[in-house]
Amino acid sequence: MTRELFWLTWTVILTAVMWVPYVLNRLQVRGLSGAMANPSRTDRPQSEWANRMMFAHDNAVENLIIFAPLVLILNAADYSTQWTVLACAVYFWSRLAHVIVYTLGVPVVRTVTFTVGFLAQVVLMLAVFKIV
Repeated sequence: MTRELFWLTWTVILTAVMWVPYVLNRLQVRGLSGAMANPSRTDRPQSEWANRMMFAHDNAVENLIIFAPLVLILNAADYSTQWTVLACAVYFWSRLAHVIVYTLGVPVVRTVTFTVGFLAQVVLMLAVFKIV
C-alpha cells in the first residue's frame, strides 16, 4: 500500500465513523423509535453539537468525493512524491481537526481547517498534471 493510499484509507475510516456520536445523541434525545423514524418537523431537536457534527460529516463526505479520486488517479499513474504524501497526510489531519472544531462550534478555526484541506487537494490536483 502506498503512503497516499494509507492516508486515503484512514480518511475513509474517519468519514465512515463520524455519524456514530450524533446518532447516539439522537437516540438519547428521541429514544430508539424516534431515532429510527422518518424525520419530522415535530421531532425533538438534537443537541447543537450533534447538529454541527452532522454538518461536518456531510462536508467530509462531499470532500471525500474529490480527495479519493485524486489519490486513486495518482496511484493508477504510479505517481508519488514527497508533496503528494504530505498533501494526503495534511488532508487527513485537517479533516480530523475540522470535525472537532466544527462540533465544538469554533467558527474561524473551522474555516481555516477546511481551507488547509482544500489546499491539500489543490496540491494533489497539480500532481495529477505532474506540476508538483
